[in-house]
Amino acid sequence: MTVSHTGETGQAALPAQAPSPTLTSTDPYLQLDGITVRFPGVLALDQVSLDVRRGEVHGLMGENGAGKSTLLKVLSGVNQPAAGTLSLDGVEQQFVTTKAAIAAGVAIIYQELHLVPELTVAENLMLGTLPNRFGVLDEKALLARAARELERLGEKIDPAQQVKNLSIGQRQMIEIGKALMRDARVIAFDEPTSSLSSRETTQLFRIIRALKAEGRAIIYVTHRMDEVYELCDRVTVFRDGRRIDTFEAGDGLDRDRLISCMVGRSIADVYGYRTRELGGLQLEVRELMGRGLREPASFTARKGEIVGFFGLVGAGRSELMKLIYGAVKPSAGEIALKGKRVRFTTPRDAVRAGVALCPEDRKQEGIVSIASVSDNLNISCRRHFSRFNVLNGRKEAQTAKEFIGKLSIKTRNGETPIGTLSGGNQQKVILSRWLAEDIDVFLMDEPTRGIDVGARSEIYGLLYGLAEAGRTVIVVSSDLAEVIGVADRVIVMKEGCIVGNLPKAQATPDALIKLALPR
Repeated sequence: MTVSHTGETGQAALPAQAPSPTLTSTDPYLQLDGITVRFPGVLALDQVSLDVRRGEVHGLMGENGAGKSTLLKVLSGVNQPAAGTLSLDGVEQQFVTTKAAIAAGVAIIYQELHLVPELTVAENLMLGTLPNRFGVLDEKALLARAARELERLGEKIDPAQQVKNLSIGQRQMIEIGKALMRDARVIAFDEPTSSLSSRETTQLFRIIRALKAEGRAIIYVTHRMDEVYELCDRVTVFRDGRRIDTFEAGDGLDRDRLISCMVGRSIADVYGYRTRELGGLQLEVRELMGRGLREPASFTARKGEIVGFFGLVGAGRSELMKLIYGAVKPSAGEIALKGKRVRFTTPRDAVRAGVALCPEDRKQEGIVSIASVSDNLNISCRRHFSRFNVLNGRKEAQTAKEFIGKLSIKTRNGETPIGTLSGGNQQKVILSRWLAEDIDVFLMDEPTRGIDVGARSEIYGLLYGLAEAGRTVIVVSSDLAEVIGVADRVIVMKEGCIVGNLPKAQATPDALIKLALPR
């Protein structure tokens, strides 16, 4: 593999390669016809047909359980179809193992990255193909080749350092590097930006566009519509194991139509906004100042009100929520609940006063992934279930069963590890945790991040139910459509400051974006 010259951005770009002369650019390189996959009692894929062209980024969208992941597993050799054919470059293939798929030039970049943290970057890049001399690892050759691949990707990473010391974005680049070193012609990305920063996402998109320019066939699975419009050439929608339709992406693709295809109902039904009578002041934030804020923040929220917070990454929204919740100590200002001044030195103080936070990073800050659904649900309210430091396990089990039923949490039972649940069901468990407490103010930071459209509508229904019961709900969201769709009014933050407070009628996309954009 050659290393290209550095472009105007100062980063190495992947070298362009001429497409194969056997097919034109409009002919499919990857062709799936009538793929059917059955599991016990489940038809996971029902006669699905799909094609991906050379030099194309083909998006796949649909709710969790729609069949996208199953299709990737067929492509990677993990699952074998009961019917249907798979062809690459016009030649029919049968991948009975993952090794066969890799050998044919197929690579899957999963959301949960398949790297060995204790090994070096170079060792992970060349797992299975480590260079050796007379059966002894040729470390010099290993590091040299790894360095060339990292330069090709535009990454300044020491190939000798352990993977566990890298950021999520850097680890993802190592996965891409593995695919390129195996000369993969079909590369599928499964929700690749779910844990990336804005900078890392920009870097990833640069790499994907370079792969596209080389003539590789790219599959891009995502829940994020903005990414489809920015990156994809076509998008195929799945629902209930079936391919519903394929659209040309771009400005001509109607968002409402796309959502309707995914969930089988209109966009208005997804958000399901419900008006309600608002009560008196429930939360008052007065001149609050602390880490992440550039100016003191002040706002109010009434009983039964859903207040949206919108802003770009780094605007200070999450930081403000943590100051209110007592997770970060404020340097100035005060908070009042129902007209009474309160002081939270810890989140425990906030919870006991009736304020709860559903954090932005659900996996790292919201759940204990190896613990059960019941343990996660009861983790805050256990003081109510113990006497003389003896825990009443029967009451805990009853509480878990009650909320699993109330919120329709899809789990076998309360003893199921929460880490095995979908993002939407994990979020329901977190909500149940606070519903088991006497909470008046719910701080919801990116409540539907990484959750499919159908599960989102269930979360929105729960939020409306809380508001109708007189609770106050603060929804922090980077999704412009979401914050407009669910909030009674929208507060806009920019660069650590509150810069706007708009009632629903005035909270248009243009107005919010104009306030949120940097000077």
